[in-house]
Amino acid sequence: MIDGIFYEIALLVLMASALGLLGLVLRQPLVVAFIAVGVVAGPDLLGLVSSTDFIETLSQISIAVLLFLVGLKLDLTLIRSLGKVAVATGLGQVTFTAFFGFLLCLLLGVDWLTSLYVAIALTFSSTIIIVKLLSDKQEISALHGKIALGFLIVQDLFVVLAMVLLSAIGVGAGDDGGTFQDIVLVMGGGIGLLAGVIVFARHVATPLLNLMSRSPELLVIFAVGWAAGLAAAADAFGLGKELGGLLAGVSLASTQYRDAINSQLSSLRDFLLLFFFIHLGASLSLGSLGDQILPAVALSLFVLIGNPMIVLAIMGALGYRKRTGFLAGLTVAQISEFSLIFMAMGLALGHVTEDALGLVTLVGLVTIAVSVYMITWSHRLYQLFEPYLGIFERRTPYRENDSETVSLARHDFVVFGLGRYGSRIGIRLKELGFRPLGVDFDPEAVAAWRRLGLDAEYGDATDPDFLAHLNLEQVRAVVSAVPRERGALTEADPQLALLHGLTSSGYQGKVFLSVQTMAETQDLISRGASVILHPFDDAADYAVRQLATV
Repeated sequence: MIDGIFYEIALLVLMASALGLLGLVLRQPLVVAFIAVGVVAGPDLLGLVSSTDFIETLSQISIAVLLFLVGLKLDLTLIRSLGKVAVATGLGQVTFTAFFGFLLCLLLGVDWLTSLYVAIALTFSSTIIIVKLLSDKQEISALHGKIALGFLIVQDLFVVLAMVLLSAIGVGAGDDGGTFQDIVLVMGGGIGLLAGVIVFARHVATPLLNLMSRSPELLVIFAVGWAAGLAAAADAFGLGKELGGLLAGVSLASTQYRDAINSQLSSLRDFLLLFFFIHLGASLSLGSLGDQILPAVALSLFVLIGNPMIVLAIMGALGYRKRTGFLAGLTVAQISEFSLIFMAMGLALGHVTEDALGLVTLVGLVTIAVSVYMITWSHRLYQLFEPYLGIFERRTPYRENDSETVSLARHDFVVFGLGRYGSRIGIRLKELGFRPLGVDFDPEAVAAWRRLGLDAEYGDATDPDFLAHLNLEQVRAVVSAVPRERGALTEADPQLALLHGLTSSGYQGKVFLSVQTMAETQDLISRGASVILHPFDDAADYAVRQLATV
């Protein structure tokens, strides 16, 4: 049995490597390639996957690790500030999808009980896929990424409620009853788990990690164990592994070791997530899909178009810019693996038929595949639809034009990208008596820049609308410290997008762009850059000059 599992895993990893390479050559997202491995190797095609329990276990661990790393980066102050929009958007999307999904199912000739099940199943979005894609695009820290994560948490709570009620119905249909006991268990377990995490974060986490940090290997082992342990505890209480893994990360987010843990677990996360996508693909039942194509197309279009539009409308009403609402809305354009679990529970209770499960399976296959491309190419899609989105933005989007907005003031330099390199540039300019304005899409980076006594704005170098509203008339130069390579899934080159946006806004001053390799210099100069900065080469030259004097 062990040998069989070993050969199976080896074959799946090799297949994932081959299809992943093909996907890279064709410039396709790896997530689609990995799901395709599961479909091809699954029982409906080649039948190579027989150790389903083992692969499912790896898949569950990957969920815990992924959400743990997300929780590790969460800023509790920011969570509180985004709480209202997360709740409003999450509840609004769930209500809209459930109500109109129910009506659409009735129009398609589905009976009312099955329509209710399908409508609820359509409200669940895949937290795992969304977080993975946003992390790969380095947008999980952007404002739209943080808002998306917030309403995904609200969705997860709704998932928990739906599962608990359905489980209670199942238990109540048995001999012993137990509806009240199940609800008490979930509520009591959730309160107890949250209280334990708060106590751990305040009094135990830092001294414990101080001891474990003496051995980096032990630190990694503890992190994985803590993530899996809290995920298992939350799942045992009926709260779901996602919330448990997220709480585990939040409990360590205030320690000084969070960046070290994150960097050491990133590769493990990516490897384990492979099995999540393989398991998802292998779980798709292709045999019962033939008669469900037309209803599945209608419901898939409803999810792919309706869900993003309701998020866009709600966020616009709450005072966010149409770009932020559009990018956040695209993240919910798919259904979740929990949708299939929810329908399977209904099948076990005798409330729905296998045809209904097949219908939701096909909707899941279509929406997951298409939404991956929608999230991957989100910036291109925004440029395409931007002229038609004006109705979704207030005249003054005050949520992103707060009291600290200073773009209309006079500045000598504008610095895009407030990481280590950009921050050093800003500090040095200030020391020389200049007034720089910093711009970044990460609210935390903007807050850190402001704490240095510098003016800063939330914004994106790839957003032409943002560039157009900046006061650049008296700016001596624009500096970009944004890395040109933003991940394999990012379709927009931030340096080229910045050059194009500045030209479109009428800016005629100098533009300084930072690059990591000398080969990029001539390309950017030919496209309009004034000066190319080489941080690594400049640092090496300085180091060599210092060494030469020894």
